[in-house]
Amino acid sequence: MTGFAGNRRVATVAVVVADYDEAIAWYVDRLGFVLAEDVDLGDGKRWVTIAPAGGHGARLLLAEASDDAQRKSIGNQTGGRVFLFLETDDFARDHATMLEKGVEFREAPRHEVYGTVAVFADLHGNLWDLIEPKR
Repeated sequence: MTGFAGNRRVATVAVVVADYDEAIAWYVDRLGFVLAEDVDLGDGKRWVTIAPAGGHGARLLLAEASDDAQRKSIGNQTGGRVFLFLETDDFARDHATMLEKGVEFREAPRHEVYGTVAVFADLHGNLWDLIEPKR
């Protein structure tokens, strides 16, 4: 394949949420993310992005649902599969902190050939992996 040049990356992933402020609070308080942008776009819409502290990886765009079809996708954006992967350099530290902050893990940590991992749910039930990859 030709025609693609330069640096490219997935920079932002949209997550449909019920309420901007509730979602900001959950991701900041429970996962330790930082609010990167919160811009009023008018008519009740905002451009809200959050990211892991330290600025590594893609940002999440918190997109408040605006109609019934979008509201139906909240918490099930991938049909019940793990949706996002939060990589860490210290699984035990982050797992303990997240438990302390009330994050709901759906399984006990497990050791796989690719690393240590456990599935958790965000505030709406989207599934995530907390993972410390083997390096």
